Amino acid sequence: VQLQASGGGLVQAGGSLRLSCAVSGDTSRNYVMGWFRQAPGKERQFAAVITRGGGTTWVAESVKGRFFISRNNAENTVFLQMRSLKTDDTAVYYCAAARYWRGSNQNPDEYDYWGQGTLVTVSS
Repeated sequence: VQLQASGGGLVQAGGSLRLSCAVSGDTSRNYVMGWFRQAPGKERQFAAVITRGGGTTWVAESVKGRFFISRNNAENTVFLQMRSLKTDDTAVYYCAAARYWRGSNQNPDEYDYWGQGTLVTVSS
C-alpha cells in the first residue's frame, strides 16, 4: 500500500488548507485512515482519524472545531480540511493507514503504512 499526501503549503494565520492523501496498491476502504503531524523538534502527534466507512471520526483536542477529516473511498482518497490555522499548526503532516480499528487509533504504532508527509507552514 502506498500513500501520497499533498496539499501543504504556506498560509497566513486564520487561513485554510485542504490536505489530500491518495491511496494506491489496495482499496482505501480496507483501512482506517489517520492524519498525524510533526513539528520541528517534536514528536509525531495525532491529528485526526476516520473509520473505514467514514462513519466515525476523531480529532485531537488541539484541532477540534478547526480540522475535519473525510474520505472518498470511490476515489481512494482521504482529506484533512484545516480552517482557522494557527502558527502552532506548522508541521509536516502525514497520512497513515491502519488495518485494524482499535477504538481511537491515536497512537502512531497502530498504523501499518505511512505517506511521505506534506509541509504546512502557517505564518503570523
